[in-house]
Amino acid sequence: MLERLERPIVQAPMAGGGSTPELAAAVSGAGGLGFLAAGYKTAGAMRADIAATRALTSRPFGVNVFMPAAGPFDEAAVAAYRERLVPEGERLGAEPGRPAADRTDAYAAKIECLAADPPAVVSFTFGCPDAEVVRALRDRGASVIVTVTSAGEAVTAVDAGADALCVQGAEAGAHQGSFTDAGLEPAPLRSLLRDVRAATGLPLIAAGGLGTREHVAEVLALGAVAAQLGTAFLRAPESGASAVHKAALADPRYTRTALTRAFSGRPARGLVNGFMTRYEPYAPAAYPDVHYVTSPLRKAAAAQGDPEGVNLWAGTSWRLAAGAPAAEIVRALSP
Repeated sequence: MLERLERPIVQAPMAGGGSTPELAAAVSGAGGLGFLAAGYKTAGAMRADIAATRALTSRPFGVNVFMPAAGPFDEAAVAAYRERLVPEGERLGAEPGRPAADRTDAYAAKIECLAADPPAVVSFTFGCPDAEVVRALRDRGASVIVTVTSAGEAVTAVDAGADALCVQGAEAGAHQGSFTDAGLEPAPLRSLLRDVRAATGLPLIAAGGLGTREHVAEVLALGAVAAQLGTAFLRAPESGASAVHKAALADPRYTRTALTRAFSGRPARGLVNGFMTRYEPYAPAAYPDVHYVTSPLRKAAAAQGDPEGVNLWAGTSWRLAAGAPAAEIVRALSP
């Protein structure tokens, strides 16, 4: 299906609000592949987003699902980090949250829903579904894509029966989609694309720091069948990103991005701001637990228009993000 796209542009699924039915429909309507993000949502909310997108476009689109968090987490380290954030909460008039009892992001319910009535594409991040899940989705006509950050992860996805791989380089905004974040040293996209191509013959989607037509043409020449971009669409009117986030992407005061665990406990790339600078040294490797601890603080900062307290996810080409309609962005990026 990827090779049949009119334009080789995939809109990255952006959990936490960036992805909307309007954005996915606009990208698909322009000849690319739009994506909804099921992360942090209930199965019912995901189902409602799918229905809304189907009402807006007859074109294929995808849904991205987070794999469940693996293994136990260091409760004492998370509690200590939460205590450290109390003054931040007092400043914002909000109390730090607590880890959720369910660390699976309602994975089972979402898979049950998608297996019954999937969109054209279902993708996975933070791991690989087992072969039975992949087979169930494919039997209902869905293509299955797995996000990978290494050749080893690619081989695992191939063995599970994936139809294609999203190859995510270190330059990508937001979370690194690796199967584990222990000792993570993400590879640059161009070298990663080469390594994954050597390990598998599956169609590859290149993701990470892409922001121009020339970038897209370059990764296609390196063997990708499409380019995935997220930050490029964040300032579009169809994007659900907060006003604070959209403004920060165009604010000259922000001069660089970095990977941080400060907001969620898992490495994610964003604009370097006050929160990241203050708390990165203390953030434990505990996802999604840290995400739930910082969530009330981030929401309060966004409501107050304070970009220094918000996770300003952005890839390395963030300065190229245009405040234009999504369809125009798709056309501008297409070689």
